[in-house]
Amino acid sequence: MAHRPEAARTWYGTMPVQFRYTPGAAGLRFFQTLKQKGILAATRCEECHRTYLPPRLYCEECFADLDGTWVEVPPRGRVHTFTLVHVDRDGRRLREPEIAAFVRIDGTDGGLVTRLVNLRPADVRIEMQVEAVLLPPRRRRATLDDIVGFAPPGALPARRRRQKI
Repeated sequence: MAHRPEAARTWYGTMPVQFRYTPGAAGLRFFQTLKQKGILAATRCEECHRTYLPPRLYCEECFADLDGTWVEVPPRGRVHTFTLVHVDRDGRRLREPEIAAFVRIDGTDGGLVTRLVNLRPADVRIEMQVEAVLLPPRRRRATLDDIVGFAPPGALPARRRRQKI
């Protein structure tokens, strides 16, 4: 059957959508560890030598079970890419642009999409080192919002080295 563009139909309007995000077993453990201990948790495949953040239950390369391979990783990384956000979710202009970035987390083969905080847009550089800024423990809710963002190192306290958790 030949494709006929004139046969395509379009409907214009709005559709109300409701959804609930569920992080899955690995994501739930990541968020609970973040809330309770204030650390980033990842899974490590000893077969492939990959450290997954966000964590996985199974290795994407060899399908090894990663359930008992949880490790703590440093709450720091490097800016892989970034963009400036000028409008909020409702399309309203922000007073100051926010910086959204993908940060590759040190010691892992992955990273997080996050905000960059405590710096001006003109000062952001690809590969610049940044550290996680977390909400105070009493305000954490086991969500990604427990990470306020990532900021250049300096005033943030030093963290422990990678450990089994």
